[in-house]
Amino acid sequence: MDDATRTEIEAAAFRRLQQHLMQDRPDAQNIDMMNLAGFCRNCLSRWYQEAANERGIPMTKDEGREAFYGMPFDEWKAKHQTEASPAAQAAFADSHKD
Repeated sequence: MDDATRTEIEAAAFRRLQQHLMQDRPDAQNIDMMNLAGFCRNCLSRWYQEAANERGIPMTKDEGREAFYGMPFDEWKAKHQTEASPAAQAAFADSHKD
C-alpha cells in the first residue's frame, strides 16, 4: 500500500470514529471514555489542533474543539453532557493524579 492510500484510509477511519462519537453515541460521556480508554473527544480535538499547528495552520483549542465537535464546545455540553457521578469523578481523579 502506498503512503497516499494509507493516509486516505487512516483519514476515513478517523472520520468514522468522529461520526460514531458525535452522531451515533453522543450519550457516551467524555469522563467515562477517559476512565475506560484514557482518551475522549477533547483529546481527539486537541490532537486535531496539534496536527494543524504542526503543519503551520494556526488553530486554537476552541477552534480545534469546534472542528471536531461540529459546533462550539459549550453548545455540545449543553446538548449532550451530563453531570459526572461521584464514582466517575473519583475514578478520573485517581487515574489522573499527575
